[in-house]
Amino acid sequence: MPPAAVADYRQNAEANEATVTTDTTLIYFSSVSENTRRFVEKLNVSAARIPVFPTEPQLIATAPYVLLIPTYGGERGKRSILPQIMKFLGHEANRANLRGVIGAGNTNFGEYYCIAAKKIAAKCNVPVLYTFELMGTPEDVLNVNEGLETFWAPASHKKK
Repeated sequence: MPPAAVADYRQNAEANEATVTTDTTLIYFSSVSENTRRFVEKLNVSAARIPVFPTEPQLIATAPYVLLIPTYGGERGKRSILPQIMKFLGHEANRANLRGVIGAGNTNFGEYYCIAAKKIAAKCNVPVLYTFELMGTPEDVLNVNEGLETFWAPASHKKK
């Protein structure tokens, strides 16, 4: 198939794709293991989950948000960002509304700890706001709650 035909096919597929929109300030991905979901449920924010399965409607962000994602695999950073996250970020609105990334990872990955968050932050020119190991600790929950509150506070309300 010529490149133009491939682009047209992708556009048509996206146009016909079932979608659901969200204006939540936290969007996350959690695999069927549910580890990241359990962490998010401890936070004091509403959150939307990136679909796990391709048959689910795609999530589209309609407002600025922070992305919370795990890193998978210890293959020197290869395949650290899952296809579901790549598909989510493939939508222009999702990239345009991204304001920061929080990463979950495993310190056993060494220099590749939370590499998915670091790669996305660099590619989308947003900051890595926080990283935590595996399912996080109570201190991580507190830090993320406080960090998100500060991050989203209007500039006029921030302490100088």
